[in-house]
Amino acid sequence: MNSRLYGNLIFELSKPGRQGYSLPRNRFGDYSVPAELRRSRDAELPECDEMTVVRHYTNLSGNNFGVDNGFYPLGSCTMKYNPKVNEEMAALPEFQQLHPLQPEQTTKGARGVVAMLERMLCAITGLAHFTFKPYAGAHGELTGLMVIDNYHRSRGDGQRKKVLIPDSAHGTNPASAAVCGLEVVEVKSLANGQVDLADLQRIISECGPQVAAMMMTNPNTLGIFECRIPEITRLVHDCGGLMYYDGANLNPMLGACRPGDMGFDVMHINLHKTFSTPHGGGGPGSGPVGVREGLQQFFPVVSPYYGNFSVLVKACAYIMSLGREHVKEVGPLATLNANYIKESLKDVYELPIEGLCKHEFVFDGLKDKQTGVTTMDVAKRLLDYGYHAPTIYFPLLFHESLMIEPTENESKETLDAFICVMRKIAEEACNEPELVKSAPHNTPIGRVDDVLAAKHPVVTYRQLMNE
Repeated sequence: MNSRLYGNLIFELSKPGRQGYSLPRNRFGDYSVPAELRRSRDAELPECDEMTVVRHYTNLSGNNFGVDNGFYPLGSCTMKYNPKVNEEMAALPEFQQLHPLQPEQTTKGARGVVAMLERMLCAITGLAHFTFKPYAGAHGELTGLMVIDNYHRSRGDGQRKKVLIPDSAHGTNPASAAVCGLEVVEVKSLANGQVDLADLQRIISECGPQVAAMMMTNPNTLGIFECRIPEITRLVHDCGGLMYYDGANLNPMLGACRPGDMGFDVMHINLHKTFSTPHGGGGPGSGPVGVREGLQQFFPVVSPYYGNFSVLVKACAYIMSLGREHVKEVGPLATLNANYIKESLKDVYELPIEGLCKHEFVFDGLKDKQTGVTTMDVAKRLLDYGYHAPTIYFPLLFHESLMIEPTENESKETLDAFICVMRKIAEEACNEPELVKSAPHNTPIGRVDDVLAAKHPVVTYRQLMNE
């Protein structure tokens, strides 16, 4: 990939001897650096003035896409708008200038925010206690599984090492279980996308005394509500296991039902999804873990601090701004928006599972398979129209998965415009398939070789110059 296709690198703007700042005079004396720590040559750092640096990165930031730029229908990620009042609250000096090691008596206000957030999350989820130590969703999963493992060990039930996970689960579920030293057992799904209860019964009959937990997302990754959840939780509880709720899809549940009422014992919440902190680019995140009464004693120490505290403040501000009555509108509106898009496009995109979805749904590529246009092609063509592409090729249950989640924030006008573009792409696939297959055409760079980029990444300026 040639960097010159989308502008100069900061290294190319460098001029020897040019400076953008000056360090204060050294007041601490000279100290020798051990020879083994010294560089053999000067660091290859760019030398630029402040204006050049500011303009470079400001222009570069224009290539970023986020919820503030436009529609971001990324399935399974709940990329909802982050109200600016949240940022204002998190930026208050009293919060922003906190230090994790300052005296406890000086942090009463911050700890009050955490306590208030815990009360609100307990009310929303139906669970009794939360820990805010986990830094992200996957970290929360690991923490929750450690709670479950600690619980079984405390009862002398150390042989419970199997975690039951539906085949439609998020990839982090089996990964977290493996990291925790547990064994993953896959539970199959039915054609309607829900857990195969017969397969679950078979597994429990074979290894019930070894079952530590079942991890589920409800609604599941296909956006389908697991309507037989009472039977599932009864089966797992009867064999001595616990139920774990992956909070990735909690958004449509707000105002509809609570994981605790569905029989879940442990869950994590992605505050950066459900409660509106922007999380593109890998952070910031927060994955607090909630448990039913009696399990709080098994919380492990996964961090000495309250995770990413600013995310807690933003989530608290978001919930308070909606209030008890309007939090209840989030789930129904997210469900309405998803079904509106699905029903408007299912005549041109393959819908493998009919019926009511919740917050998201999955197409299996274009309905007309003769065009040769793939889900990847559709996603790339969307970029030309100014939309971030939905999640593609996940879940793995369908060959050409295209997962769309609009969230509750988007207006009907935004949804109608997106539907119009999706229909236009389907029309292009029939009439001008090569146009779609060669997309994108209007972005700073064209279609990259993803495999080559992953196997041979160019991460330094020297590498680039040597190519």
